[in-house]
Amino acid sequence: MSLVIYNYLKREKEPFVPVVEGRVHMYVCGPTVYDHAHLGHAKTYVAFDVVVRWLRYSGYKVRYVQNITDVGHLLDDGEDRILKGARRERVEPMELVERYMRSYFEDMDALGVQRPDISPRASGHIPEQIEMIKLLIEKGYAYEVNGSVYFSVEKFPEYGKLSGRRIEEMEAGKRVAVREEKRHPMDFALWIKAPENHILKWPSPWGWGYPGWHIECSAMSTKYLGHTFDIHGGGVDNIFPHNECEIAQSEAAYGVPFANYWMLTGSLLVNGVKMSKSLGNFVTIKDALKKHRAEALRFFILSNKYNSPADYSEAVLEAATKGWERLYNGAQRVRRLLDHPEQIITSRDSTPEMTANLIEALDQYRMKFVSAMNDDFNTPLAIGSLQDMTTDVNRWIDKGIATREVLEQAADIYRAFGGDVLGLLRWEATEGSGGNAQREAALIELLIELRAEARKAKDYARADAIRQRLANLGIILEDTPSGTTWRLAS
Repeated sequence: MSLVIYNYLKREKEPFVPVVEGRVHMYVCGPTVYDHAHLGHAKTYVAFDVVVRWLRYSGYKVRYVQNITDVGHLLDDGEDRILKGARRERVEPMELVERYMRSYFEDMDALGVQRPDISPRASGHIPEQIEMIKLLIEKGYAYEVNGSVYFSVEKFPEYGKLSGRRIEEMEAGKRVAVREEKRHPMDFALWIKAPENHILKWPSPWGWGYPGWHIECSAMSTKYLGHTFDIHGGGVDNIFPHNECEIAQSEAAYGVPFANYWMLTGSLLVNGVKMSKSLGNFVTIKDALKKHRAEALRFFILSNKYNSPADYSEAVLEAATKGWERLYNGAQRVRRLLDHPEQIITSRDSTPEMTANLIEALDQYRMKFVSAMNDDFNTPLAIGSLQDMTTDVNRWIDKGIATREVLEQAADIYRAFGGDVLGLLRWEATEGSGGNAQREAALIELLIELRAEARKAKDYARADAIRQRLANLGIILEDTPSGTTWRLAS
């Protein structure tokens, strides 16, 4: 089937038709870098990482833009997050930004999230934001008061079309700083007059100030992707006011649709409550990686539909770890047999007809995976198809009917889907690729060889010690007539 996407703007699935055939322009709201990223951020950015991977696997040329907010993201009390963080740590605001932007990319790299093609910073695009604000004033959608500029929501009749809210039903001041100088309580700031002691400020036609949070994304996305682009992504918690304001100011400025498909990720919950810094119920990605493998965290995130909420707990992550280990062990078993074909055992049931039947069964799993991903990036079903395939492949190996040709086909699926698309088997993605897991596998193989040498020399104490040390690390050795294999303990 062709790709369909749940378009939040329409509240329904729609066939994906890009603006330009064969190309996808995609924008995702990036982090505000004032502290370490937490698992809620991981849920969003791992999900969109897989979206981009699948689009590229499907043959599209993708330009993926994800911004860095380093100015203008105000709290409910009107205070800038960056400035508050800088005071907290007694550093310059841009020093804080550099520290946590690097931390964010370190976390994403550790999780196997591929870097965006462009990561524009809001502070580096002030001229573009000023020009867009000037255009909105010229068209009558914005007005200046005392050095600040506001967007008039009453001038844009479609305001609220993404969130489904009507202006008259919106609570004045809800997540929006209300100022008496506004013409309407729901008008939002495009440019904010800076107090004299405000550090992050720039000159503008309206005096020294800084941009509002919403104008940043509109200016940066349209600069690199065009006035109308294909996919806009982000977390569902930003639907109002941020995404709503993006649409209003962009479509008012340019007179064309802003983004054709809106994809919003569900929240990460802790005991039914959204994980967030403000509530203090968060776990940083760095802390999570101290206790769990990156692949297990990805497995947990992708075991939930991207646009559904997911409940976090240590028990859930332990279950995800076991699920990933089962997939990994299956892929490693296939890989080891292909690396050591002399260990492939075939029974009398292994006939050319049987081989053809097994390859056809693998093709069915391939089609199930493709169908799941084309159905609005349904990663839980896609993972399920790989797990079901693993069950069958292990059974075929045990029965002696998995020929080298069958194993090569299975390895191709693991490599393409488990590796390139889902990022769960990263060391399988390309021949000779790096990564901790690949190095670990090579070290285990080396220890197995040393154990074999010890047994050959009748040094059984040393051989048993190697086996026990590996067992203590959760690596189980299994001696077979054709050699020693290993797997992770479940």
